[in-house]
Amino acid sequence: MSVHYTLNLRVFWPLVTGLCTALVCLYHVLRGSGGARAEPPDGADGGFPLLKVAVLLLLGYILLRCRHAVRQRFLPGSPRLGSHSTFSPRHFREPSLGILLESYYEHEVRLSPHVLGHSKAHVSRIVGELVRAGRARGSPGPIPGGALALAFRGDFIQVGSAYEQHKIRRPDGFDVLVPLRLPPLVALEPRSLGAEPALAPAFRGCFVCALKAPPGASGSHWLRDCKPFADGFCVDVLGRRHLSAALVLRWFQAHLQRSLATVRYSLEGRCRVSLTPGGLEQPPTLHILPCRTDYGCCRLSMAVRLIPAVHLGDGVFLVAPPPSPSPIGPLSELPGGLRTDALWGVNTARQEQKLLSWLQERAPPGACYLKCLQLLKALRDLGARGLDPTAATQWGRILSSYMLKTVLLAVLLREGAPASGWEEAHLGERLEELVQFLRDCLLRRHTLFHCVLGPGGAAAEVGPLPKVLREAAPVDLLAAFDRHARELAAARLLSTWRRLPQLLRGYGGPRYLARCPPPRSQRTQGFPEDQP
Repeated sequence: MSVHYTLNLRVFWPLVTGLCTALVCLYHVLRGSGGARAEPPDGADGGFPLLKVAVLLLLGYILLRCRHAVRQRFLPGSPRLGSHSTFSPRHFREPSLGILLESYYEHEVRLSPHVLGHSKAHVSRIVGELVRAGRARGSPGPIPGGALALAFRGDFIQVGSAYEQHKIRRPDGFDVLVPLRLPPLVALEPRSLGAEPALAPAFRGCFVCALKAPPGASGSHWLRDCKPFADGFCVDVLGRRHLSAALVLRWFQAHLQRSLATVRYSLEGRCRVSLTPGGLEQPPTLHILPCRTDYGCCRLSMAVRLIPAVHLGDGVFLVAPPPSPSPIGPLSELPGGLRTDALWGVNTARQEQKLLSWLQERAPPGACYLKCLQLLKALRDLGARGLDPTAATQWGRILSSYMLKTVLLAVLLREGAPASGWEEAHLGERLEELVQFLRDCLLRRHTLFHCVLGPGGAAAEVGPLPKVLREAAPVDLLAAFDRHARELAAARLLSTWRRLPQLLRGYGGPRYLARCPPPRSQRTQGFPEDQP
């Protein structure tokens, strides 16, 4: 997504005027303290030229404000808004909503590329030092070292919206995969659980990893040699030893704590760091706080989720713990002796990044699909306002950022690569299409499948995939939520869409936009009246 710098006149001119006024005051103070020696000859007032400049700057600021307000007031109908839609409310043809959307995007949604770039570079430096220290320390877990020790591979992989150019608001949260190096005597046999008929929907995107002997190893000798590793990091599932995500995560958190103690002193001059363990349900979070002596331009507090990952091949990783779109059920929901501590999630961020790049190469210049995704996230955040904590948590789980990105990919790939219709001029129509498709998925009129897993995964077109992913059963991302929760989310989405102009006026944009007249038909137009 192309980004550009813009001069914010609402900040620039008051800043210049205030600076000139301060200089005038400082001049008069120094002139008064100088007594008669500071008196200019012939009674001339030496402060007049500077005062005149300050007054002229103030008048220029007022004229620019008035000119901008008049232009926005009499702006003709925006070509960005669709006029032939039966789904969208008629107020999308009103100029006021176009102004509100653009203003809200610029002031509340769009990230400064300067701040985002500094934040990503800062995170990369800190995490790089931590991972290198962890690799140098070796394994502090149940196997102190040697050929059967689990260890850091030495690199890290940055994933998530901040690295796919669709993060919104503030660059204060990042996800980083930390690949682990398995012992040479240990090989894995991963298996997808998507085809298990008796398995609860919440677990069908998970994997289990049985241990097996590497090629050329003798079975009896291998079992004896790898017993220390199996006792420290594996559990019994269906009579076989399986790599335990819970045990690996526990080792990973302890190893990170020791590695952080090694590098903490060297980081004191740049930032303050701390590590919050996530237990067995969340990965640990590295908190990076600006140092008091840091006078850089991007003094942000950042949280970095450090996720242990096991490489399967072709840029695909198994991660611990598995993501839980809905609360994990009891052990009784796992059939055939499966255990929750043996479940792994799968991360296909590399394939999804390639897919986004592949679509961007085939899209027309100035395509707005990433901007639509950012506005869809902003719409979700606006819809969460006013909800109690429990309802807000459920709303955020159903409309997670990954779910919304999958909605965008599904719409883009429904009729092939986006050849037309995704220009900036059609921003309102495309945003409408995404909201409509999301609502239909919530009402089960469409099925929202994982974009990589299964033989129909779209990402297979842009790169190879491990065999276990190609042969996995398709995963319905919304199947983990019950019908009532999905219908409530669809109704909330409909309500937020209808109230979008009022929400945009109330929560973002310059103050003068709040005086734009409300659309005449916003209360009677919108989604078709086919509520669930």
